[in-house]
Amino acid sequence: MVQSDCHFSKRSRLLNAGDYQRVFNDVKVKAGHKHLLLLATYNQEPGHRLGLVIAKRNVRLAVQRNRIKRVAREFFRHLPASQPPMDVILLARQGMDCLDNDQLSTILRQQWQKLSRNASRSLESHDP
Repeated sequence: MVQSDCHFSKRSRLLNAGDYQRVFNDVKVKAGHKHLLLLATYNQEPGHRLGLVIAKRNVRLAVQRNRIKRVAREFFRHLPASQPPMDVILLARQGMDCLDNDQLSTILRQQWQKLSRNASRSLESHDP
């Protein structure tokens, strides 16, 4: 197995309930798909941070929840650093467990592009 030099460190994650609650309470941009929803707010940290919410009722098997988390972290780990840094929560929806890894990666890429576009528009509309 080949080790990547890009690590998913603690500073790349939303770590506690307060971090998650801040995003849920102050969503600035979002991108939705029938299998997932990305919610984001801007942060003061260097770089993006990811939180995963993959409910058992939406993805029944633990092995599938863990696979989805692995693919999402891998995708997030290889994102280019862009401004502004955001805290992002990925919410899994029903049917996400039926996707293979390539399909999941494609959807994540599409939704990240949509989220980035929405973030750019949001910042432009709030600049004086």
